Amino acid sequence: MTSPVRHLAEIVLWVRDMDRALAFYRDLFGFEVISPPELPNRFLRVSPGEPPVPEMIVLVPHPDREGSFPREKAARVLHHLAFHVSRDGYEDLERRCGEAGLEVRGGRHPVLKGVRTFYVDDPDGNEVEVIAPE
Repeated sequence: MTSPVRHLAEIVLWVRDMDRALAFYRDLFGFEVISPPELPNRFLRVSPGEPPVPEMIVLVPHPDREGSFPREKAARVLHHLAFHVSRDGYEDLERRCGEAGLEVRGGRHPVLKGVRTFYVDDPDGNEVEVIAPE
C-alpha cells in the first residue's frame, strides 16, 4: 500500500515559557514565526513543505504555567524530535548550540549509514536531534 501522506505538517509542543521556547526554535534554529501576533500559539515554519502547507513547529502555552514537565526521559510522552539539516549547516548549528550553553550530545544514526547526529534539549526538556549527511 502506498501512503497518501506527503509530508509531516506540524509538531505541536506544550511550552511553559514562550519567550524561552521562541529563543530556542526561532532564534537558534532560525524557524520563522508565521502566526499573527494576537494568536497565543506560535506557528513556526521549519521548511516550505509543499505549498500552501509548510512544515511547522507549533508552540502552545501550557494551561498550567506553574507546573513542570518531567525531566526524566522515561517519564516524558515525547521521546524526541529530529530536524534534517544540510551538511554545511550541521557544524554551524552544533557550534551555535554549544555557544548558547546547551549540552550538545553527539552520535551516529543507528539505522542510516553515512549520517551524523547531535542532540540538545529545548527549554521544556524535549530532546531535539539534528541529523545530517556526513
